Amino acid sequence: MKKQPPNLGKKQPLGGRKMPFRWLLIMLLIFTIMMTYQMYQQRDGITNDEFDRYIAEGKIESVEITEREMTGTFNAAGLKSRPPKASKTFSVGYHPEMLPDITEKLEAANVKWTVAKPQILMPILSWILPIVLMVAFFYFLFVRNVRDGPGGMLMSFGRSKHKMHGKEQIKVTFDDVAGIEEAKEEVAEIIEFLRHPKKFQKIGGRIPRGILLIGPPGCGKTLLAKAIAGQASVPFFSISGSDFVEMFVGVGASRVRDLFKTAKENSPCIIFLDEVDAIGRKRGPGFVSGGHDEREQTLNAILVEMDGFDTNDQVIVMAATNRGDILDKALTRPGRFDRQVYIPLPDVKGRTEILKIHARKVKMGPNVNLERIARGTPMFSGADLEAIINEAAIAATMSNKDFVEIEDLEEARDKVRWGRKKRSRAVDQADKKLTAYHEAGHTLVQSMLKDADPLHKVSIIPRGPMGGATFSLPEKDRTHFTRRYCMAQLQICFGGRIAEELFCDDISSGAQMDIKMATSLAKEMVQTWGMSAELGPIDYSSQTQEYFGLGGPEYSQKTAEVIDNEVKKFIDQAYKAAREIIEKNRDKLVAVAEALLKYETLDAAEVKIILEGGELNKPTVGDLLKAEQEKISPPKADKPEQGKET
Repeated sequence: MKKQPPNLGKKQPLGGRKMPFRWLLIMLLIFTIMMTYQMYQQRDGITNDEFDRYIAEGKIESVEITEREMTGTFNAAGLKSRPPKASKTFSVGYHPEMLPDITEKLEAANVKWTVAKPQILMPILSWILPIVLMVAFFYFLFVRNVRDGPGGMLMSFGRSKHKMHGKEQIKVTFDDVAGIEEAKEEVAEIIEFLRHPKKFQKIGGRIPRGILLIGPPGCGKTLLAKAIAGQASVPFFSISGSDFVEMFVGVGASRVRDLFKTAKENSPCIIFLDEVDAIGRKRGPGFVSGGHDEREQTLNAILVEMDGFDTNDQVIVMAATNRGDILDKALTRPGRFDRQVYIPLPDVKGRTEILKIHARKVKMGPNVNLERIARGTPMFSGADLEAIINEAAIAATMSNKDFVEIEDLEEARDKVRWGRKKRSRAVDQADKKLTAYHEAGHTLVQSMLKDADPLHKVSIIPRGPMGGATFSLPEKDRTHFTRRYCMAQLQICFGGRIAEELFCDDISSGAQMDIKMATSLAKEMVQTWGMSAELGPIDYSSQTQEYFGLGGPEYSQKTAEVIDNEVKKFIDQAYKAAREIIEKNRDKLVAVAEALLKYETLDAAEVKIILEGGELNKPTVGDLLKAEQEKISPPKADKPEQGKET
């Protein structure tokens, strides 16, 4: 049996076919231009009488006789008699019967003349080359694209734009996915089906044809789909929902059919539809979304293709979206997307595991505590946590460190959530004082309330749109919000506004975000969570109508007035309680504010020392800036004074 050459059967790179063809076209074009230039280079046409006169006057140097035409060059005397910009060469026609007389005149005048050999190739090329170039041009544009689909380039719109990843190309496994353990367990049977399909066929059970991954952005929906393909060692077809829709009607449906056809030919495999809500939205009346628009045709094609699966197809369709509430019910029914897997934001344990996975490629210092960072990042997604590790590595590199320290991670966390520090912003001293007392008010109230999250740090360094911020460090992830916790949060929100009012004799717009958060929380307490004694456990949250999007309150005007009164009651209670705390601890708030003006940033331990009446022993902001300046440009030694010459 003969051995195949090593390159046989391998797909040649696309560039290897394109480049020689392009260079051939370029060479042909250059050759045609040169030949045309030589054939039609500038010559002065003269008449037979002028030709005879120039011969008689001895102004012609040489003549070449071709068929029905003579070309020649003027000598020095001939050029002097010609205009300044006239050509050195000339051409003149003749009749074959005149050739004997012409040659006699040339010999009598001692003019060199030759008879050119008949040209066969050049006339042929002058006719053939333009045709060849035209054919090559059309081949390059149209015929070469036949392999992209019937009809060439124009009909290739109907081909799917999916990306196919072979099983040897997917390196992601379940070891690279953390924080969603329940979701991993739920899709484990899909992997078993793709590996051993006959095991399920023995009993007669049908594996889910489609799995819908629902969750907030950045939680790992796409990563989980890749991990399933990598764990099962099967091809992975990925395409976005927006890739189906084009300006041409019917293209999306054609691409859907082409995608599923290709997938069945490569089964077992996984089809992954990212952002499926782009084409899977609920269908409504024709005057709302159009009864025959492109998106609905694409959705109908997906519904038909997913219904046409056999149990032996071994094709699993996975889709991801963060808007599962707007998907069409025909798409999410059993038989199509049989199973919906919710991918939530990770908890403390999940965030710790995610940070460990991303920290594998980064050099971490001995003082790094990823669990502490995980506690300080509630409601962070996996993408946010990956950004924290990356930003910390960049910051450590810019500081010429050998590894990432805990300070780099905390700064990266604050940068991802709130934005970069703005030390260069010129802050007025009055604004700085106002910000210090505002943040001191938040800090004091949060430190005094047992039901609130523990304080982490407070800073008056501008960051993002904010002039300062007070950070908490939750001891656990909260799945339930108690009434006491909500009231504590309301008091913390108003601590800054009350401190401005009591210590700065004015109020500012700096409490805008605090007021917005407090109002939103109070409305949730009253309308959704049933924490109002007046209204009781009734849901008064506004529900939008299913098709028309004309949402509005589903309660009376009298009930709306009661809701507004209850919201204001909660806010007034919290405002009054926070004011009492600050008035009883005025000296402590002043101490915290003065420390913020001096140090700009305080952590929880330093705030505790101040509240207990102690003093801080650490360099001020001015000392730190002076030390940094000395690192950049060390002080020069004093030179001895030179004596003056007398």
